[in-house]
Amino acid sequence: MNKSEILNNTVEIVKQKLKDAEAGHDWFHIERVWKNAKKIAQTENCDIFIVEIAALLHDIADSKFNDGNEEIGPETAKNILESLNLDEETIDNIVQIIRNISFKGGHKYSDFNSVELQIVQDADRLDAIGAIGIARAFNYGGFKNRTLYDPEIKPDLNMTKEAYKKSAAPTINHFYEKLLLLKDLMNTESGKKLAEERHLFMEQFLDQFYKEWN
Repeated sequence: MNKSEILNNTVEIVKQKLKDAEAGHDWFHIERVWKNAKKIAQTENCDIFIVEIAALLHDIADSKFNDGNEEIGPETAKNILESLNLDEETIDNIVQIIRNISFKGGHKYSDFNSVELQIVQDADRLDAIGAIGIARAFNYGGFKNRTLYDPEIKPDLNMTKEAYKKSAAPTINHFYEKLLLLKDLMNTESGKKLAEERHLFMEQFLDQFYKEWN
């Protein structure tokens, strides 16, 4: 198979695998991240094929929906890539990107880094902020039956990785514990620029939210 055929096959596999996924982590999320990644990649010196495949497979089995198992995503991706007969070095590169992409409370340190990881990470983070990010946050909050907002429960800005994963706090808290932090965690210059407008929109949304709440 050539690269175009591999990409097309990957798209079909991901669509099938995520057909019943929670709406914030479904095929449309993958498609948006894929498009964002391609856009950012145009401004970076990178392997576009690895960027595209990693973007397509980055949420193939999210730990949030698999009892917190952080290895199920990389393992599932590896199995798919092996079935598509990619070479071992390319597979390992993509699996490492998927293993290291996640926020997890911001307390994530790894020996692995690459421009391809930075691009896919930025693309994924862009989809977590702005209007889409707000919609995804409240959709997931509803999926987990979380409170919209509780003035008595303050955001925890010093959570450990485990506490972040287990948190059942109101959805508004998630803005302070993750979403508003992402703008300053962007890796690429184009990612940073794209994040600015979305970050501003979230701040305006929160201003309006509190105005209506009070």
